[in-house]
Amino acid sequence: MTTGSPWFRATNEPGPEPIPVDPYGVPSPYQEPAPYQEPAPSPYPEQAYGEPQQPYQEPAQTYAEPAQSYQEPAQAYREPEPVYQAPYEAPHEDAYVPPYEPYEAAEAPRPSPGDTTVLEAVEPLPGPGRAERRRAAKGGRGKSRRGGPPTTGAGTSPTDAPAAPLSRVEARRAARAAKDSVGVVASRAVGELFITFGVVMLLFVTYQLWWTNILAGQETDRAKAKIEDTWAQGDGNDDSKPGAFEPGEGFAIMYIPKLDVVVPVAEGISKAKVLDKGMVGHYSEGSLKTAMPSDQQGNFAVAGHRNTHGEPFRYINQLKPGDPIVVETRNAYYTYEMASILPQTSPSNVSVIEPVPKGSGFSKPGRFITLTTCTPEFTSTYRMIVWGKLVDERPRSEGKPKALVG
Repeated sequence: MTTGSPWFRATNEPGPEPIPVDPYGVPSPYQEPAPYQEPAPSPYPEQAYGEPQQPYQEPAQTYAEPAQSYQEPAQAYREPEPVYQAPYEAPHEDAYVPPYEPYEAAEAPRPSPGDTTVLEAVEPLPGPGRAERRRAAKGGRGKSRRGGPPTTGAGTSPTDAPAAPLSRVEARRAARAAKDSVGVVASRAVGELFITFGVVMLLFVTYQLWWTNILAGQETDRAKAKIEDTWAQGDGNDDSKPGAFEPGEGFAIMYIPKLDVVVPVAEGISKAKVLDKGMVGHYSEGSLKTAMPSDQQGNFAVAGHRNTHGEPFRYINQLKPGDPIVVETRNAYYTYEMASILPQTSPSNVSVIEPVPKGSGFSKPGRFITLTTCTPEFTSTYRMIVWGKLVDERPRSEGKPKALVG
């Protein structure tokens, strides 16, 4: 460098002469630049001049692309291959042709948004033509006319094809094998028999315990109304004459106030004509003939059901000594008081209905009443006996006795 350069001249040397300024006020391009000056000291001595207070730093983490992105599934549908259709051939008369059932195509599952697996199409297999079915019915299992693999049945895929049609002999064997054995048929028949028997028994019990009471109630209502109408018209027979009433004919009405019993009394103890109709029967036949209420001496003995068919004597075991029993006839009311009870005796013990009944506690003749019924309940193994003694006789014209009025 030369010392004569104006930029590196010593400060004590005189500078060049100033370039004259254009008289029109335009500065000259050759003006001398201003002399160099040191920059002012920084107010922060710990930092260098011109450096930034903190240097720029790259961010700790940068944005990362996702590991997987959604991919559209590949197209799953494909066109089915054409199937050769052979001309129609009549089936052999011994061949078994099963009914053709078309195959329903399953719906292809839809992929989830994050699933990248390419799903294969679920395509229905083409069904066989009519000629293929006829050929299979004849028993042919060889190659098809197209030269493909041997057919195994109605389908074209060896893995999904159904079994080959059966011949008539094979169909008969299969039908015999599908039938139930003799033991199975017998056990099924026995089970059905027991079920039927149980249903019949249930219906019979319902009829005996419920329906017979309804029918007997209707019968007793009609019999009681008929007896009262006969008395009102004055056409009834005189109960004081022996043999005045026919078997099954009603002639009196019995009241047991404590048990709320009002039941007609008919002649005889026939089960079909009297007892099963809900009425009380008077012992009046053969060796079992007993007195009538109007007789001046004797035992008026009657029988009635304890269960079913109206069950008029079901609760006579609840009677206590002194409880009234009233018998109404055409001419009078006869009031008896309960005297004693025999809880159980044999059906063949006819001494309980004698004029002076044995076991009743009566020691001499009188005017008695005897009620007989079956025991225990719902059986006819034994008989229960209730005795009473006449305490009042009142003509019907004088009104009802005190036992009924109260």
